[in-house]
Amino acid sequence: MFAHEFMRNALIAGSFVGLACGLVGYFVVLRAQVFAGDALSHVAFTGALAAAVLGYDILAGLFLATVLGGALMGLLGERARADDVVIGSLFAWTLGLGVLFLSIFTTKSSAGNGTAGVRVLFGSIFGLSTTDVRRSVVLAIVVSCLLLAIARPLLFASLDAAVAVAQGLPVRTLGLAFLTLLGLVAAQASQAVGALLFLGLLAAPAGAAQRITANPYRGLFLSALFSVGSVWAGLTLGYVFPTLPPSSMIIATAVGIYVLALTATVVRDPRGARQRFMPL
Repeated sequence: MFAHEFMRNALIAGSFVGLACGLVGYFVVLRAQVFAGDALSHVAFTGALAAAVLGYDILAGLFLATVLGGALMGLLGERARADDVVIGSLFAWTLGLGVLFLSIFTTKSSAGNGTAGVRVLFGSIFGLSTTDVRRSVVLAIVVSCLLLAIARPLLFASLDAAVAVAQGLPVRTLGLAFLTLLGLVAAQASQAVGALLFLGLLAAPAGAAQRITANPYRGLFLSALFSVGSVWAGLTLGYVFPTLPPSSMIIATAVGIYVLALTATVVRDPRGARQRFMPL
């Protein structure tokens, strides 16, 4: 399968998308901000629709909307840590705008633009161009380097924000920077797996890593490894079985890894697992 250019493009871009999702996703799960990732996936589609309606480049609208959406949640949340009320309000507002833009889009768009909109929603990793690959690689490297640069203070602020503030850490700035990075990753991943499936690649590998180890740096490594592995396994299944959508196979693999990690946790420590799932 490596003889095909579309497969090489998908594997290269998908690997870097998986890397960024795995690293950022670890902190998303740690900070209990999975709902924020879900909201940004819908912001991505609304931004793409808005750009298409206004006659601008769809990717430009997608990136602008997700970055601004992440920054807005950080500004409105306490210590730049968006709560459910802020995220839910942004979610509802975004869905309302999405309905408006979708109505305009479906009445005036051409078939080509309609196809582009579907690609943003569900992804088209086998249809990535060389330019898309370069963009994904550069963006993933930038996001990964920035995240690793703030990983230590961000970890401190995520585990105990009050003590971090007392120690003089810029907790609000760290939270705002993290949500901005999350917005960039949401836009990047939407090209590959689609806005609707982005959450699975963001949360499942990170959730599996945190069930396997409590060491944050080992967890970061495992989260990135599981995410990249999910991309490779999903693409292989999509190539071997052409009727299976590659994006769906990527997410199915990521969820499968989480199920295996959950099962291993229950088998290894059934009492602890029961306590985690007991209602308060």
